[in-house]
Amino acid sequence: MLLPWLILIPFIGGFLCWQTERFGVKMPRWIALITMGLTLALGLQLWLQGGYSLTQSAGIPQWQSEFILPWIPRFGITIHLAIDGLSLLMVVLTGLLGVLAVLCSWREIEKYQGFFHLNLMWILGGVIGVFLAIDMFLFFFFWEMMLVPMYFLIALWGHKASDGKTRITAATKFFIYTQASGLVMLIAILALVFVHYNATGVWTFNYQDLLKTPMSHGVEYLLMLGFFIAFAVKMPVVPLHGWLPDAHSQAPTAGSVDLAGILLKTAAYGLLRFALPLFPNASAEFAPIAMWLGVIGIFYGAWMAFTQYDIKRLIAYTSVSHMGFVLIAIYTGSQLAYQGAVIQMIAHGLSAAGLFILCGQLYERLHTRDMRQMGGLWSKIKWLPAMSMFFAVATLGMPGTGNFVGEFMILFGSFKVVPTITVISTFGLVFASVYSLAMLHRAYFGKAKSEIAAKELPGMSLRELFIILLLVVLLVLLGFFPQPILDTSHSAMGNIQQWFVNSASTTRP
Repeated sequence: MLLPWLILIPFIGGFLCWQTERFGVKMPRWIALITMGLTLALGLQLWLQGGYSLTQSAGIPQWQSEFILPWIPRFGITIHLAIDGLSLLMVVLTGLLGVLAVLCSWREIEKYQGFFHLNLMWILGGVIGVFLAIDMFLFFFFWEMMLVPMYFLIALWGHKASDGKTRITAATKFFIYTQASGLVMLIAILALVFVHYNATGVWTFNYQDLLKTPMSHGVEYLLMLGFFIAFAVKMPVVPLHGWLPDAHSQAPTAGSVDLAGILLKTAAYGLLRFALPLFPNASAEFAPIAMWLGVIGIFYGAWMAFTQYDIKRLIAYTSVSHMGFVLIAIYTGSQLAYQGAVIQMIAHGLSAAGLFILCGQLYERLHTRDMRQMGGLWSKIKWLPAMSMFFAVATLGMPGTGNFVGEFMILFGSFKVVPTITVISTFGLVFASVYSLAMLHRAYFGKAKSEIAAKELPGMSLRELFIILLLVVLLVLLGFFPQPILDTSHSAMGNIQQWFVNSASTTRP
């Protein structure tokens, strides 16, 4: 019974934030913080209960916990929630970054705080719904539900220095990209349901039933492309990434933390949970194309990051580069690479969140994100430059951080399957060091390039320091002790790998 509460708590909390603003400006903040704290605590409670060493049984996925409630019986639509090691880790990451998103926007958001926290909570509730939904109709419902609150977050509380038109343009671009890709996925889901009905005479949106759907090779390939395009836009995969830099550059800090830390992971999760198991033969055939798209993303994202002067756009492009590694891992069919992808998703969520939060703190002091107006800040702000250096070197995959473990496992697991792609993508790590060090050099070293940067600036407050130090500790723990994550995800990733490899080796009728 805990599973529905993981989704309901953020929705109820968001509604309370909206309604209690009339009783005091601080009320929505505290309610939002308590809400996400409860969600995180529930996720950790599920983790402590254990039971993640489940193995594949007769081709049916195994869940640690399930919740089923009939919704629209005539069409076989149910409120079917389930959790395994993969979805659990994503839910805990969502809860953690949700708490930090509330904390980092504590002083940043001044107007309509109740409505702001309503949107923030509902985004997080929708994301958790995506990670738990096993009914395809319910999955699509939550997938689309995340979009509207994120639109408002960017349009109403976006970058203060830009005019409203720029914010609305970025928000609209995000909405159109993701809405169009969602429509493609809806068509693919409905087509899959129709194919299943024609074969069995039963209407169902149940994931476990749809796994057994017999279909021709051509139909399978088309349906797989529908799912892939939807997930590729959200991931994002080059050339479907156009919405990301604008959305990040205009979003408030909390919006960027959620976008980079959690929303991008819903796409990788969708590929692992749905695209590969539902369409294994088509996915195996498409794998070389997907992996080369990952390689292009690694180099394109790194190069574009290097050319940016807006520090937030630079960090946004690093996400394109890092998710390229995850895309390669997903299509290798190697369990080692799959587990590396899980570590990489968590590490990227933590490191990208840290960089965006630091970027927000920098903007509060300088009122600019243009690195051409920075320089010489190393001695001007206490703690902040040193913390930025840590996250910059974590991003480039420094040993001792979770990013290194994730990238190492992905490359090690991929090498046996696709040695050429692995060797080429390894050079992407060199480019990562170039853009990371360029960011540090432009912002923190050299001479001050503006009057503001030349002044003594206030150091980090206890709240700001707590947020960043928590992320530092978690990244280092993940770098030195990744075993709890590996143990939790081992069975789930093994099941996906077996389903993908075994099914792909036998041709569907």
